[in-house]
Amino acid sequence: MKITAVETLACDAGWRNYYFAKVTTDKGITGWSQFDEGFGSPGVGEIIRRLAPRVVGKEPARHEVIFQELFSATRPATGGVIGQALGAIENALLDARAKELGVPCSELLGGRVRDRVPLYWSHAATWRIAHGEWYKPAITDLEGVRRMGRDVKAAGFGAMKTNLFLYDEQGRPRSWAPGFARPFSPDLNVTPKLLSDLRLHLEALREGAGPGVEILLDLNFNAKTEGYLKILRSLVDFPLFWVEIDSFSAEALGYIRRRSPHPISSCETLLGLREFLPYFREQSMDVAIVDTPWNGVWQSLKIAAAAEAHEVNVAPHNFYGHLSTMMNAHFAAVVPNLRIMEVDMDRLAWDEELFGGAPRIENGELVMPDAPGWGMDPNEKALRAHPPKL
Repeated sequence: MKITAVETLACDAGWRNYYFAKVTTDKGITGWSQFDEGFGSPGVGEIIRRLAPRVVGKEPARHEVIFQELFSATRPATGGVIGQALGAIENALLDARAKELGVPCSELLGGRVRDRVPLYWSHAATWRIAHGEWYKPAITDLEGVRRMGRDVKAAGFGAMKTNLFLYDEQGRPRSWAPGFARPFSPDLNVTPKLLSDLRLHLEALREGAGPGVEILLDLNFNAKTEGYLKILRSLVDFPLFWVEIDSFSAEALGYIRRRSPHPISSCETLLGLREFLPYFREQSMDVAIVDTPWNGVWQSLKIAAAAEAHEVNVAPHNFYGHLSTMMNAHFAAVVPNLRIMEVDMDRLAWDEELFGGAPRIENGELVMPDAPGWGMDPNEKALRAHPPKL
């Protein structure tokens, strides 16, 4: 089976776009992957299109050879959006190859060690605060945060993750993400108000969900070493499943971890095994977060194996569409050292239309399908009905 075309597609996803890579073959089999240009990664699609001529005419079964050739051809600019483009191509090749064999992608990856993948509800309160026009009911006060906790518990989830917020004098929350220039505040200093508002927010979630639902806190790139330690010390008495911290310094993160009262997760923005290795050697985190759409699922298995060798568990980074969820699920189903998998349960009204359905989730677990490939394809007619925003 030979590849005849490599294309990219996009559609409207409310406050962002969804992006897809499509590999067509001479047997009429199509391989799909989902990637992203909205998380600080403009231009991934253009790189895929530029690399397509090197892929056409080759066999999807040779995905490792193709990846290594593309890596060699782009070596002077390794990583970044180029690395993400390679990951998107690899994932579409895996889908095509599995469909050719008539097996789930997990069979290509070594076979499942679990048929149900444990999940946490991600961006709990975050999406309903920051994008309340798309995710209902919108959260405008602490009572809405408590209601969020109740919704997570009622859905059968045992864990949820939230982010940083500031509350104004009327008690209305707004996202605090200076690490991503929302707002632009490059000093990344942590104020007493941020600490007190974070406590109010977490306590409201706990009141709503009750003690049986674990809370994960995502701090992203929103502080520096001093600020992260201030936050961790302020929450020494508050039980947390993990605190997620992004840092470009393995040494700084290791310094934080050794002083943290809570487990530390990190590395969702890293690309390739080489970038992960300093963090493993430094024992910088308890859980390594791997973005498989960025890295490619096959390459992500190498990262997971290195994590296992360093006694570290892994967790997929997953905040895109349903196809991304399934790609991550096949990774999560085969790696022995899985901690838990991220999923967004607040969805757009037309998400299922775009993907012809949704992953099967029961009591906070994703039930793995037996369908060939990733087990889910985008609906091209639906994508065209929701053209992307410029």
